Amino acid sequence: MEPLILLEELTKNYDGKVLALDRVSLQVYPGEWVAVMGASGSGKSTLLNMIAALDRPTSGSVWVNGEDVLSLSEEERARFRREKVGLIFQHFYLIPYLTALENVMLAQYFHSMADREEAAQAVHEVGLEQRMSHYPSELSGGEQQRVCIARALINQPKILLADEPTGNLDAENEEIVIAIFRRLHRAGLTLLFVTHDPQIGTQADRIVELEHGRILPTFPAKALRSI
Repeated sequence: MEPLILLEELTKNYDGKVLALDRVSLQVYPGEWVAVMGASGSGKSTLLNMIAALDRPTSGSVWVNGEDVLSLSEEERARFRREKVGLIFQHFYLIPYLTALENVMLAQYFHSMADREEAAQAVHEVGLEQRMSHYPSELSGGEQQRVCIARALINQPKILLADEPTGNLDAENEEIVIAIFRRLHRAGLTLLFVTHDPQIGTQADRIVELEHGRILPTFPAKALRSI
């Protein structure tokens, strides 16, 4: 099976002083759920930004779904993000004057054309059918994050990338969000998310741990679950 994400000798150096990534190579296969873990400043978010074409490495290569991401123009990179990846962040980045439904429809608009019924179905699938007319300020943190998940999935991406998706949530909402990820994983979506929480990391198929910008030996998440 060909990897869906292929990183080769990826290095990111900021201002010639801070080495965020140091010759990182990684393969992620279709349908796999990978947790990227490590201490603050270890390079986790930088790695995710490279895969999402939000940043460019100093050297190395990034291939996603057979596409050389680094060869893309700025316009092509925006198209790549719209069509190939769904992005979820720790901070929700919802438009405050749009309802939950309209925030999801906005992602459709940038892809092609907004479809209210399709967006409503996406909101329903994350359990917010009773809250779709509410504004972000009227939603809890967990509800806002579920809107973000619906927004990330509305264009049917091949890969879901999440940066600390439960970092701002209480235990109850954290479990709701992780249950959604489990369901998406069972449906065959490829998931790659950054987390500092070992309990969250063990939900994945595999844990990739970064330390000072380098990948440590990787292991199946079930190895941690058995401890």
